[in-house]
Amino acid sequence: MDASGATDSCNSENNSTNTNNSGGGASSSAASPTPSRYESQKRRDWNTFGQYLKNHRPPLSLSRCSSAHVLEFLRYLDQFGKTKVHNQICPFYGHPNPPAPCPCPLRQAWGSLDALIGRLRAAFEEHGGKPEANPFGARAVRLYLREVRESQSKARGISYEKKKRKRPQQQPALPPAPDDSSH
Repeated sequence: MDASGATDSCNSENNSTNTNNSGGGASSSAASPTPSRYESQKRRDWNTFGQYLKNHRPPLSLSRCSSAHVLEFLRYLDQFGKTKVHNQICPFYGHPNPPAPCPCPLRQAWGSLDALIGRLRAAFEEHGGKPEANPFGARAVRLYLREVRESQSKARGISYEKKKRKRPQQQPALPPAPDDSSH
């Protein structure tokens, strides 16, 4: 599947939006803002998944899409991955920076897949899907992502630890400034 068609259509939409925004005296409420990077990526991902469903044999409608099809899509994407994931028999298994090349496969990084699923999950609901029927939020997809994270962390020797939320630091109360107005 070639995702460049979806990207090109998004770019042309962005260009037309940018052209519309350049109208000098138009009010800001009349012109639509340029979509954020996240919104643009979400639209591209949604279009790519839609193209995948059209190219599926037999072609699938979104209403018939299940978590099994989502998993199939994620495995399909591995062929375009750029993250080296060492096999257990590889001498570099567990080493984050191997000293020499090896024949182990390139895969999609867990973080990329996790972010992709998050965007597709949101897009599904934005396109009228019911949250309880969202194939991107299915248990099988969550388990698959956990399995990918664990296998990649072992293979690359990098542990994925849950980031702790940083609490905003409260500024200590400053004593009042001395009044210099006394003569």
